Amino acid sequence: MTSSTSLSLRFSPPPHTLLSSTKPRRSLIVAAQTAESTAVEADRLEPRVELRDGFFILKEKFRKGINPQEKVKIESEPMKLFMENGIEELAKKSMEEIDSEKLTKEDIDVRLKWLGLFHRRKHQYGKFMMRLKLPNGVTTSAQTRYLASVIRKYGEDGCADVTTRQNWQIRGVVLPDVPEILKGLASVGLTSLQSGMDNVRNPVGNPIAGIDPDEIVDTRPYSNLLSQFITANSRGNPEFSNLPRKWNVCVVGSHDLYEHPHINDLAYMPANKDGRFGFNLLVGGFFSAKRCEEAIPLDAWVPADDVLPLCKAVLEAFRDLGTRGNRQKTRMMWLIDELGIEGFRAEVEKRMPSGKLERESSEDLVNKQWERRDYFGVHPQKQEGLSYIGLHVPVGRLQADDMDELARLADTYGSGELRLTVEQNIIIPNVETSKTQALLQEPFLKNRFSPEPSILMKGLVACTGSQFCGQAIIETKLRALKVTEEVERLVAVPKPVRMHWTGCPNTCGQVQVADIGFMGCLTRGENGKPVEGADVYVGGRVGSDSHIGEIYKKGVPVTDLGPLVAEILVKEFGAVPRVREENED
Repeated sequence: MTSSTSLSLRFSPPPHTLLSSTKPRRSLIVAAQTAESTAVEADRLEPRVELRDGFFILKEKFRKGINPQEKVKIESEPMKLFMENGIEELAKKSMEEIDSEKLTKEDIDVRLKWLGLFHRRKHQYGKFMMRLKLPNGVTTSAQTRYLASVIRKYGEDGCADVTTRQNWQIRGVVLPDVPEILKGLASVGLTSLQSGMDNVRNPVGNPIAGIDPDEIVDTRPYSNLLSQFITANSRGNPEFSNLPRKWNVCVVGSHDLYEHPHINDLAYMPANKDGRFGFNLLVGGFFSAKRCEEAIPLDAWVPADDVLPLCKAVLEAFRDLGTRGNRQKTRMMWLIDELGIEGFRAEVEKRMPSGKLERESSEDLVNKQWERRDYFGVHPQKQEGLSYIGLHVPVGRLQADDMDELARLADTYGSGELRLTVEQNIIIPNVETSKTQALLQEPFLKNRFSPEPSILMKGLVACTGSQFCGQAIIETKLRALKVTEEVERLVAVPKPVRMHWTGCPNTCGQVQVADIGFMGCLTRGENGKPVEGADVYVGGRVGSDSHIGEIYKKGVPVTDLGPLVAEILVKEFGAVPRVREENED
């Protein structure tokens, strides 16, 4: 186990951060929520888990009314599939053998998610999606080629997606191949460990960290350390593999807030205090089918050296005290609600190595008046003579040949590195400025993967949808492209509008933060029969003035979405109908 006293690390402050911002402090929460702590009975603060045989397990006294997923964890420790190599034996069994036993069926449908493997039982029986860990979205050409080699063997079922957490997901994987794939991942410095279910998800950072002339701090060292800590350097870390629910973390390094801190369970917000560089903390942001909340201030600041101890303390408080009943009420914000923000803060504070937690700093370094930059196309880096090029990946979907070509371009023109973004796009960094024109002339950039996407395409995000996801109610990726193309024929838009699609209320596509969001549903068509539809959201915002969008219209048949979106763009976003535009010409 990792000792909490060994987690403090020395970081040099960013050179310009000692000139603190005088902008007003972020406020995302009503005063009542930041008031004194809720009265909590002492026995409520008893940890609900205990360490047994090297793994944390729910105490028997707290097992009444727990959800089915908790019962699966109790019956057999998921991490043993990796840490004790149980995957080797499981992979030798046929699907018929596996389905004939309750334990092994639960292994492939639930426990393998601790290894980043998601069985697509409903739509692709016997095939798996594999989710990786890619801290800060940074990857290499060698890693990209390896992933391409994996999916290529699966033909039409094999593809890859860039996710909304700067991550890769690959599809088509079959169980007998998993042991070798895991070894292959390790050989190129990748892991899929602890990327699903009740674990910490991929740490998000600034996609242009370390190359951004205007960055506040390079987020890569922090994101990498968080990921290494959470997975014990890809060996598996049982300290944090039995959380009540999934948990998201980001480190903010840009004024643009590319990292979307307001929708993370823990967000590190850069701030100075008494001449020291560190981070103010936001906690509790999340989306779910029944509730969506923005992160709120913990009223705490940590020096940069204490990023890991703070993360450990927050995770321990959540692991120890979070409820494990209704899965819709087990995200960390529900615990914060129950304890009150001060009560939750106290639980975090007592788990810090020093037992102390400083109050929030007023020297927030994020410029709240900053206009969010577009990373598409060619941009100069902070390193003289180098540039980065942002490429559009339509709804984040790539095939093996696409990935090989990206790897070639990264090697030929850059340093063999690629960056993934939460908007499902890709950046090629470290390109000699003298080579940018040659890169722009590459056929790969002339077709789908454009550095200059259309104004509506550049903000388009879509979840997996019903093609591969059993929970999705509608198909999303192709439909998002089709509807956007239709809308572009109807109206001209003066500025980018972010449109997000999600196939179900789990909102993996994060529709609530979009300017216009589409959540899949079933509705009635003209003939009264059930058809695919969407609930339409409007008004979501990212950045310092973040805001969760609200329902604009429910149950719109997908065939009617084009004209409705055009209408919204004209009314709310200054769009001009194409007919009028042509008449004015």
